[in-house]
Amino acid sequence: MRRLLLVAAIALVAAAPARAGTPPVNARAYVVEDARTGEILASSHAHDRLPIASITKLMTVLVTLQHHKLTDVVTVDPRAAAVGESSIELDAGEQLTVRDLIKGALIQSANDAADALALSIAPDYPSFAKLMNEQAAALGLGDTHFVRPDGLDAPGEYSSAADVTRLARILMHTRFIRETVGEETETIAGGRTLHTWDDLLSLYPPTIGVKTGHTNAAGWCQVAAVRGRGVTVYATLLGSPTRSERNVDLESLLVWGLGQFRVVPAVHTGRSYAEVQVPYGRTPLQLVAAKPLLAVARLGRALRQTVTAPAAVSLPVKAGTVLGRVEIRAGGRVVGTRDLVASRTVNKPSLPRRLAWYAGRTLHHLGHLF
Repeated sequence: MRRLLLVAAIALVAAAPARAGTPPVNARAYVVEDARTGEILASSHAHDRLPIASITKLMTVLVTLQHHKLTDVVTVDPRAAAVGESSIELDAGEQLTVRDLIKGALIQSANDAADALALSIAPDYPSFAKLMNEQAAALGLGDTHFVRPDGLDAPGEYSSAADVTRLARILMHTRFIRETVGEETETIAGGRTLHTWDDLLSLYPPTIGVKTGHTNAAGWCQVAAVRGRGVTVYATLLGSPTRSERNVDLESLLVWGLGQFRVVPAVHTGRSYAEVQVPYGRTPLQLVAAKPLLAVARLGRALRQTVTAPAAVSLPVKAGTVLGRVEIRAGGRVVGTRDLVASRTVNKPSLPRRLAWYAGRTLHHLGHLF
């Protein structure tokens, strides 16, 4: 059966180009990224090496999950209990599960919780930082170097908006982390009630996480993710001068990022995608999609449609028989496929009718000889 391959670029997205320019942002660096593909939608100083404050705790948690189960119990090291600034008032010798300490580190950004996790794995901070840096190298975070597990200002500690975004995306693959960073409040061991520093969870409902940070050296920082229809967008902002400016600018970037996409009907059930020849002089058979397909597309970019179907088929053919396929691509990435099926039943003619058809064809060809 000879098959045909038909390729067409189809303008399934509104003809208007993507919105011109990103919103103005007062920060040292930012990145807006499509979570499905890792495509950078907008950026400024994306690879500048900057302090990231408590966003560091994302790596602390990632390393912790490689060494502990959530149900493991950690005894709080005195060094962790003594750390200052943001804390959940852990006592030396107190025992908590890894689950509760991770929640403390991510929801309330507690330094003592992060340090307790680190010191349950390594004998000291430099040894744990070595594990963090090995993991950063394994993930290809080339702009990143860690010194402490909590993100407090330390010479030689830095990352970038691009690396932070990648780290957040990787960590968000874990269901427990997704659930944790989406919590505004939570209660853990000792009757401790945690309160998030992530203002966007309440200010901008599509927000699903992930982590804030602030120190004098880093300024106000955050990596955030929002979920829209069919797409998730990440935005990282580093070095904003105030908490309120960070919130406003980051929300603007996230709104802009979601606005770059539309869900469009990419495959319709009511149209013919290919015409297939059938024998015995029958009317060609139209192939239609078995099911419709909606696809997410970026504004101003056409989707590409590839149809694979036979040039001809033998009989009989029943309506609904799968005979081909339509594939929809955005750039080089397949965003969906649908089977193409026979639009009608075409039965094989009876023997007398087939003989009559062959006789007619023979007479037709003989007529051309004279």
